[in-house]
Amino acid sequence: MNAARLLAAVALCVPALPGQILDPALLGKPATDAWPTYYGDYSGRRFSTLKQINQSNVKAMTLAWITRFTPGPMGATAIGGLGTDAIPAGGNEFGGFIIKATPLMVNGVLYFAAPDNAWAVDARTGRELWHYFWKTTGGIHIGNRGVGIYGNWLYFETPDNYLVSLDARTGKERWHIQIADVKQEYFSTVAPIIVGNHVMVGTGGDSLDVPGFLEAVDPETGAIQWKWWTAPLKKGDPGSETWPDENSMRHGGGMTWIPGTYDPDLRLYYIGTGNPNPVETGRGREGDNLWTCSIVALNIDTGKIAWYYQVSPHDTHDWDATETPVLIDGTFQGRPRKMLAQASRNGYFFLLDRTNGEHLVTAPMIETMNWSKGLNAKGQPVPNPAKESTVDGVLVSPPSGGATNWPPPSFDPETGLLYVGTSESYSVFYLTDTDPHPEGYGAAERGAGGFGGTVRAIDYKTGKTVWSHHWPSGGGGAAGMLTTAGKLLFTGDPVQHLVAFDVTSGKILWHAGLTANVSNGPVTYLLDGQQYLVVGAGDSLYAFTVEP
Repeated sequence: MNAARLLAAVALCVPALPGQILDPALLGKPATDAWPTYYGDYSGRRFSTLKQINQSNVKAMTLAWITRFTPGPMGATAIGGLGTDAIPAGGNEFGGFIIKATPLMVNGVLYFAAPDNAWAVDARTGRELWHYFWKTTGGIHIGNRGVGIYGNWLYFETPDNYLVSLDARTGKERWHIQIADVKQEYFSTVAPIIVGNHVMVGTGGDSLDVPGFLEAVDPETGAIQWKWWTAPLKKGDPGSETWPDENSMRHGGGMTWIPGTYDPDLRLYYIGTGNPNPVETGRGREGDNLWTCSIVALNIDTGKIAWYYQVSPHDTHDWDATETPVLIDGTFQGRPRKMLAQASRNGYFFLLDRTNGEHLVTAPMIETMNWSKGLNAKGQPVPNPAKESTVDGVLVSPPSGGATNWPPPSFDPETGLLYVGTSESYSVFYLTDTDPHPEGYGAAERGAGGFGGTVRAIDYKTGKTVWSHHWPSGGGGAAGMLTTAGKLLFTGDPVQHLVAFDVTSGKILWHAGLTANVSNGPVTYLLDGQQYLVVGAGDSLYAFTVEP
């Protein structure tokens, strides 16, 4: 079948609501018969109210379908981009092609992305409906977190820093805009989040001391509506007093490479920012280095800061604070609060009042952590100077990969527990650039072993671990989390299994062997009256269900 006929056939196969594929009202509701955004809804909780699959029948859950995907131009039904057809070697930091994206599901169709590629898949059968390929001009192909959807349009970011808009029905490109210059070693991995008529676009960067930013663009045209820089740009700007000079600010880092969350009542968008540059040394950038390694609340219409909380002032170990800012509505010390929780890469759990950034709780997540001397009056960790990189090397936990990292946690409002994958390990940090003003990476790091990975259930009110499950085979917390009203927690272990836990006790109730480790966050949805669970592992998507 030629490409034109195939595209026409695909268009007939994709169901659609009258006028548009996605009803925007779904974005603000708990995910049930759709999974319309990266976290399922705006809260970042990754909790589903579905309970057709539950503790009583999860042992009967079986594979509904599995589909393996091949990136690249071969077989693509639509092609765009500005480079060649060549696929960069390596694929990502693990080698090969790995699905890190959280699939979206709307009207019986799954949508997901990988570096330079986007797909639409029949959610009932796993059959590929269309495949878009972007001809790249370069960039680091470390992974892609997924797509955003607005009406009939899809949005995804490319490693060479373009935002691409596609027709969700056919995969045909509508337009693309440049986000940043790949020659400055920016690279883009984030899943766009759609809030009203704003497409939220972030980016990553590597070692060339470039500043981070977040921007909102128009979903119809791609025109920039506002742009917020993660460090001040000149002397006198708010936050500039936390940097020694203008040069250090303009090369200060603070990337925005994980999607944020949103409170529609407060009209605030919450996002975590990355580490400051130079990396793994504080030389040449004395001060707290705002707004790196921070949780920031931005006005969705203007991009202006409403409040911020810096979880690692003057970070010197590459501990991005980009981990999911989870929104929690509950009680704290006897009264209702609108809160925000983050299990952060530096090894601490934080709880804040999300209306104003007031600090509520800070608690350590891992037992091996050795870099902090305690907390200051604001609840921020106080670094131990003896754990700064040295020429001879110093042993630090956690390493730069963190006590946790990008795989999303889950919060279950019925248990009041935040579930997160953690890693207890060490690295030796060696100072490699002794210049007073280093550039790029000022230190090198060598892994020194550890005790593997642990799933933790954390009480949001105290930060204390209620239960934990240590993986005896070792390995870190590399899989995302999903909780459901069926009283189940789904995640992956380090030896190629999808696992279901009892959310209250941590008892394993079910597991299934896969062909690779779980590589994204699981999602669930109700389709034709039947609940499905979909997860990525390596180059494949797996769908599980319990037959009625």
